[in-house]
Amino acid sequence: MKRLFHYVELPPAWLALFAGVAWLQARLLPLDLTGRAGDMAGMALVAAGLAVSGWAALHFVLERTSLIPRETPNTLVTTGLYRFSRNPIYLADAAILLGLILIWDALPSLILVPVFIKVIEWRFIRKEEAAIRARFGAAFEAYCARVRRWI
Repeated sequence: MKRLFHYVELPPAWLALFAGVAWLQARLLPLDLTGRAGDMAGMALVAAGLAVSGWAALHFVLERTSLIPRETPNTLVTTGLYRFSRNPIYLADAAILLGLILIWDALPSLILVPVFIKVIEWRFIRKEEAAIRARFGAAFEAYCARVRRWI
């Protein structure tokens, strides 16, 4: 059980949970309100989310620091997409969720997107920022002053 909890404490598990709820809603209450335009927009959001997530994760690899939320990074990553958002991977996750909701025509599940963002803030971002603030101090404060949490 402890091992399972270890994986639940990773953001992709939360994305999968929220996507699963949206998928279930689409199966139980099928709606075809967005048509081809919704499918295309959804596919674009999923593709963009995957690309942003990969590009942002690459910066952690290039800086040789941890991408795991429960680990404190040894480098403050402020390059690439991190110049525009302190959390581009989480932003990408929200875009992926929104895209899947559009593809599945799960419009009642649109409410899940802001709920997902709040859960990510509560479960991960607050703890991550506290650890990073403790590790990097004034450098992180300066970064926070010039770069927003989301966009």
